[in-house]
Amino acid sequence: MGYELRVERPAPLAFAELATVLGQAGFEFRGSQESGEILARHNGAVHAIAVWNGGLSGTPGSDWQVAQLARVSALLGARLVGEDGESYAIRGGLVEQLNGSAAYEFGKLDEILSAGPTVWSQ
Repeated sequence: MGYELRVERPAPLAFAELATVLGQAGFEFRGSQESGEILARHNGAVHAIAVWNGGLSGTPGSDWQVAQLARVSALLGARLVGEDGESYAIRGGLVEQLNGSAAYEFGKLDEILSAGPTVWSQ
C-alpha cells in the first residue's frame, strides 16, 4: 500500500456537492453515493485518482495524480493532507508540498498535467 493523501475540510462533504464539482471540472465518477472512484482522463485513457467512501482520499503514484488531487481539493474548498501532516496545494500555477514554513515545488500545474501519469520509480 502506498502513501495516502486525504481531502479535509471543516464541513462534511456531501456526495451531491462532490458530483457537481467533479462534473463541472471534467472529472468522472464510477460507483455509488456510498463508495466509488474519482477518475481523470489523459490521452484518451482513464486513470483513478481517488476513492470516495463518505470521504475522499487517494494513493498517488505520480506527480500528475498529486496535481489532480490538489485540483479536486481546491475545487471543493478543502485541503489535501498527507499522512505526516504535510499539505499539498496549487499556488501561483505551481503544485507544492507544504510542511511548516518549508515548500517543495513539484512543478508547474499545466506542465504536470500535460506530462500525464508517469509513475514514480521505486
